[in-house]
Amino acid sequence: MILSTDIQIPFSRSIVFATYRDRLMELIPYMTNVRSIEVKSRHQDNACIHAVNEWHGGGEIPAPVRTLLSKDMLKWTEYNTWNESDYTLVWSIKTHAFTEAVHCAGKNRFLNDHGQTLIESRGEIRIYPKRIQGVPPLLKNKVASVVEDFLSKKVEPNLLQMSEGVRQYLDQQTIKYKLA
Repeated sequence: MILSTDIQIPFSRSIVFATYRDRLMELIPYMTNVRSIEVKSRHQDNACIHAVNEWHGGGEIPAPVRTLLSKDMLKWTEYNTWNESDYTLVWSIKTHAFTEAVHCAGKNRFLNDHGQTLIESRGEIRIYPKRIQGVPPLLKNKVASVVEDFLSKKVEPNLLQMSEGVRQYLDQQTIKYKLA
């Protein structure tokens, strides 16, 4: 399944990019499907920052998936490369459930749009039924379909929700700055 979102945020590209990259923990309250994020590593290499974050999700789990996943299993590790020279983020996600069967990766471009920022997020989620462990062979395609549907309904809304959170966060920072 292809992931594609375009999001407009009414702040400059450099501020939006830095907020996404450097203020992740402050954005958690704006994401209802995220309980917590643990920074596993972060280092800089020239104009790039490489980060590994473990996300702990939440929210509602559909009945067909509930038999396979518990809320404790709704964790994923995100591998990021933030390139400030071209304002891009290359990311991949490794799920903690069905790890061998799930491929999720993409690229975000932060574009200057008349003093505002347009974020183009492109990626894909692919489930490989034959790689699903612990499921009878006759059910693997059905399970793959349910898991792919579930993940796609979480990832794109999370991208949109995070962007809205960045906008709200920056609005609040602007108000604080004006009041100081």
